[in-house]
Parts: sequence; structure tokens; C-alpha cells
Amino acid sequence: MLRPSSSLRLINVIGLLWLGCFLAKVPNPFASMFHISYALAMEPEDAGVQRYGKGPKDLLFLAFYIIVFSLVRQTMVIYVVRPLAIKCGIRGQRKIERFTEQGYALFYWSSSSIIGLYVMSQQPTWWYRTEAFWLEYPHWRMRGVLKTFYLLQLSYWLQQLLVLALRIEKPRSDYVELCLHHIVTLWLVGWSYTINLTYIGVAIFFSMDIADVFLAFSKLLNYSGLQRTSECTFACLLCVWAYFRHYQNLRILHSVWYEYGDLVPAEARVFDLLQGRALAPWMRYQVFLPILALQCLNLFWYGLMWRIVWRMISGKNATDVREADEDEEEHVQVAQEDTAVQTRQKAE
Repeated sequence: MLRPSSSLRLINVIGLLWLGCFLAKVPNPFASMFHISYALAMEPEDAGVQRYGKGPKDLLFLAFYIIVFSLVRQTMVIYVVRPLAIKCGIRGQRKIERFTEQGYALFYWSSSSIIGLYVMSQQPTWWYRTEAFWLEYPHWRMRGVLKTFYLLQLSYWLQQLLVLALRIEKPRSDYVELCLHHIVTLWLVGWSYTINLTYIGVAIFFSMDIADVFLAFSKLLNYSGLQRTSECTFACLLCVWAYFRHYQNLRILHSVWYEYGDLVPAEARVFDLLQGRALAPWMRYQVFLPILALQCLNLFWYGLMWRIVWRMISGKNATDVREADEDEEEHVQVAQEDTAVQTRQKAE
């Protein structure tokens, strides 16, 4: 991890480079890192909206924003979330670390949900019109905001996989499931971008992200000692999770299995990436299986949530069951620190 001063210097340098390249009126070698590439010639059906294709330069954009997300995360943790945790009176190193993790998560998922909702509102798939996933395929002429959002999501999940692999965050009891979730997500995002299924990708992004907003907010309230308020937001989480991560995702699975064969244009039922058409009959399984795997993981975590509900009914704190053992260790550590302080004060 970077020290605070080093992190701030790096984020300032990258920010100045980005601003300089953004304001520059002449081509520069960094343009493909800071901005999306492959602007397409305008066509009448574009209605004056600039469209973009994809290509190898997208990898430069991905690599750069992996670094950006790492620096933004580090800076948010050091200068915003950690001081807030201390100001809220949170004690114990592990609890402060968990608070900072969820504070950054709330910042990212809130931003991603707002942008994802806006992007979906600009598409014919608005509010899960699943038939639009397949009609007029391939959807390879992307709006700028769609391409930017998609590549930023891919950068974020690549960066998160690095965080997980390097164990920058303390692993919990569902570490294996979390690794599997990240791998499946990257599989989905990468493949859907490659084969021009970005419409379905945005729908899944939003259904996953909005639930994480409520999850992170509920956990922050719980860490802050606001148990009753946390329980209210947790009840909202159960409803949001059931609607988006189960109901809407099951509708998407239904669409992949049944609407895929009926609505995909006949000329697109081949695997020819050079022409942007990749929905051969066997591709239905390639799309269906990772979404199904994601749904199974959602069910696993939903079961853990109901274990938390049982703890609440039993009169216990609404603690994440994955962190129950850590909380017990934390209480012991805090008690030992209090005892040491009292002993020191008496000696003085």
C-alpha cells in the first residue's frame, strides 16, 4: 500500500496529465489512455449522436483506469473514509478497516448505479425490456457513454481481482465464493463486450450494483453503532436484492434461454467476430451459464442475509455472519486495550 503522501502525489500527477490531455487541441500519445477510441463516421440513423467501435487501443484505456481506481481507492480510504470512521468513534483496527472498505464501496456503487441507470435509459432495453437484447443485433455502434461505462466497469473488476488476489482486504469466510464471483463477472463483462452484447451487460450491471449500495450503507450504519437504523436499511436491502438480483436476473436468464432463439436475426446466427456477429446457436450456453453461476452466488449470499435476520430475531446484533468470529476477537482486543490504558493511568 502506498503511504498517504505518495498516494496524493501520484493522484495529483495523473490528474494533471489527464487534464492536460483533455484540454489539448492537438493529438497526443496519451489520448487512448485517457479517452475512448475508435470514433465512427456519423450515419443518418445516429441522429447526431457520436458512436464508437472497439479495438486494441481499448486495452490502454483499461490499463490506465486500473491504476486510477487503485489510486482513487487509496486516496478515499486515507483522506475521507478512515478519518470519518475515527470521527464516528469506531474502535479496533479491523472494524476501521471494514468501515473503510464499505465506505469506498458505497462511493463506487452509488456512482456506478446512477451512471448505469442513465445509460440504460438511453437504450431500447430501458427497464429490462429483454426482447431488445436480441432485436437488431449486433449492437456494435456504441454511444460514447455506453462504451466508457462498460470499459470503466471492466477496469474496476480487474482492479478488484488484484485487490482480492493480493489480499489487500482481509479475506472472509466466503473468500472462495468472492473469487468465483469476480472471475464470473470478468468473464461476463469481457465476453459481452467482445460479442456486442453490451445491452444485456448494462442490465446486469445495474441489477447487481444497486443492491450493493444498500448492502454497503447498511454495514456502515452497523459499524457506526446505529443498529436500529441499520436494521431498517437491511430490510430494504432484502427487498432490493430479491427484486433485482433474483427477479430481474431470472427474467434475463429466461430471455437468454427462450428469446435468444426466436428474436436473434437469422444473419446474426453465426460466429464471425470480424463482422460483429457472434450469436451462433452454441453461444446461448456461453451466455447462459455464467449468468446462471452468478445467480447461484446471489442465492448463496441471500441465504447468509437470512441468517443475519435470524440473529436479529434472536436479539443479537445484525452482524455480517462472515465477520462474527472477527467481531469476537475485536471485542477481546478492545477490552485488553482498555484494561492496559486503565492500568497505565493508575500507575501514573
